[in-house]
Amino acid sequence: MGSRDMRSSLARAQGLGSASGGVKHWWAQRVTAIALLPLSLWFAGAIIAHTGSDYGAFVAWIGTPLTSCLMILLLIVLFYHMSLGLQVVLEDYAHSGVRFAAVVAIRLGCIGLAVIGILSVLRIAFVG
Repeated sequence: MGSRDMRSSLARAQGLGSASGGVKHWWAQRVTAIALLPLSLWFAGAIIAHTGSDYGAFVAWIGTPLTSCLMILLLIVLFYHMSLGLQVVLEDYAHSGVRFAAVVAIRLGCIGLAVIGILSVLRIAFVG
């Protein structure tokens, strides 16, 4: 053990560095944030463009393949990014045994909301 090794004895025994699995989480947050930029701009522009449209025009817009795909992609990226961010907040500020259950609940909640949104888009696109 050299003088440069600042890890605890437990971390040395487990072979974990300071970040262990944090780099993957950090990259996922950054990639989803970058993906959300054009998707959010597209969505905001489309909503502004369809202001004042009737229900039929909106359903026809959602029914186009490009719009449906972009909307589903937006929902997936949005809820994944949200679950990553909320997990970080919980890990930073919740220091009890409830933290794991809360992370699981957040993850399941985000998955559930994404599935509801995707099914709604598909229903509008295919049923009208």
